[in-house]
Amino acid sequence: MSLMVGASVLASGCDSAAKQDKPAAEVKKAEAVKTEPVEAVQPEEPKLAAVLADRATASSAKRSPEAAAIMQAAEDQLAASDILERAINVGDVAPTFTLPNAAGEQVSLAKLLEKGPVAVLWYRGGWCPYCNLTLAGYAAAGKQITEAGGTLVAISPELPDNSLDTQQKNELEYQVLSDVGNAVAKQFEIVFELPPDLAKMYNEKFSLNTRNGDTSNSLPLAATYVIGQDGKVAWAFLDADYKKRAEPSEVVAQVRALAGAEHPPG
Repeated sequence: MSLMVGASVLASGCDSAAKQDKPAAEVKKAEAVKTEPVEAVQPEEPKLAAVLADRATASSAKRSPEAAAIMQAAEDQLAASDILERAINVGDVAPTFTLPNAAGEQVSLAKLLEKGPVAVLWYRGGWCPYCNLTLAGYAAAGKQITEAGGTLVAISPELPDNSLDTQQKNELEYQVLSDVGNAVAKQFEIVFELPPDLAKMYNEKFSLNTRNGDTSNSLPLAATYVIGQDGKVAWAFLDADYKKRAEPSEVVAQVRALAGAEHPPG
C-alpha cells in the first residue's frame, strides 16, 4: 500500500469577510493553487526470499512430473547428506584463495581483507534462474557493502567467459570470480556431485559441463560467507535447498557490524 505525504493548505491572505463575498468556485480555485503537490512514498523492494519463492511456484507449475521427481529426489538426497555439517562455518578460518574475475584479473582474498570484511556469495552458474535473481538482488547490497568498507564477490564454477556474460547480463558492479573445478569451493567443503539423472538433465538443458569446463557434474551449495579481517568466518548462510539464499539486507548488516567492530570510530 502506498503512503501519501501531503502538506496543509496555506492560509489565505484575505480576511474571512472578503472570502465570503467571493463566489464558491473562486474560493475553491484559490485554495487549489495554494495546495502543495502530494508525494507518493515508493514501496520497498520485495525481499529476495519472496522473489525466489514466486519463481519456484512458477517453475513448478511448468515442470513435467518426471523432471519434478528427479529434482525432488536430488534435493532430498543432498539434504540427507552431511554436507552442512562438514562445510566451513562460523568461527572457522576461511581458506585463502586467488581466483580470476570476469576480466581475467587475479583477485586475492588476502588482499581484499586488507581493506575490510569480505562477503563471499556462491552461486551455481549463469544458467540458474535463481542465481540470476540473487545476483541482481545484491546489486544495491554490493554498493552498501563497499560504502561500509567491505567487499562483495560472487563465485561460481563457470569458466571466466561465462562469468563475464553473467556479470554483464545482470549489470553487476561487484566482482564475479571463476572457480573452475570447484577448487576453492572444495576447500570450503560445499561441493556435491549431481545424481546421474539430474546431471543428464542439466547437461542437456544448460550444457553444464561445457559452461564449467569439466566433466565432474559437480556444483557448490549456494552458500554465503562474511569473513573478517582476522581471516575467520564471522557469519554464514548454508542451505541444501538451492532456492533459498541469504537475504542481502542481512549480509549488509553483518558487514557493517563487523566493519564497525574492526575499525571503531576515534
